[in-house]
Amino acid sequence: MSAFEARYAADPDPWRTLTDPYELDKARRTLDACGPGPFAAACELGAGIGALTVRLAPRCRTLVTLDDAPTAVAAARRRLAAFPYTQPRVARVPDDLPSALFDLVVASEILYYLDDGALLTTVAWAETALVPGGRLVAVHWTGSAPDLRRDAGDVTAELRASRRLRPVPGAGGTFPGFRLDVLERVR
Repeated sequence: MSAFEARYAADPDPWRTLTDPYELDKARRTLDACGPGPFAAACELGAGIGALTVRLAPRCRTLVTLDDAPTAVAAARRRLAAFPYTQPRVARVPDDLPSALFDLVVASEILYYLDDGALLTTVAWAETALVPGGRLVAVHWTGSAPDLRRDAGDVTAELRASRRLRPVPGAGGTFPGFRLDVLERVR
């Protein structure tokens, strides 16, 4: 059982994504950074119970969501039942990243859990999985915890080091408790 599965098995919303004012503000800002859509195809990495996903789904024609906690994915499936074009999947990042093309990839509070190789693989995947002009929206908590492999600043630096992704001017920034990076695939 993964550490995330253990958390979801013990508590159906361990980060209070459905009720905490911080989480609700972060979700609102993340959705604003995504843009209004419609998105032909979107992918959300680390979707958890689908708290953000259910708000993103109306903007998408196809939406693939990934999380490695089966309990969370089951909750997301229930939450997304009204959106038959969503595909919640039990998947491990980067091992199970989809081989499709997307015009939006959302990575909310997942990239700093990845070791160096996994982060590089995930960024390289985003570079090729995004269509030209496609958007990567990455959110990172700015606190620290023993299970994080890196901090928000390190993730931002790695994303900005990409030659195929460039920051979207005027989008993203640092907010109370989190950082939001918005990058676009170079055409």
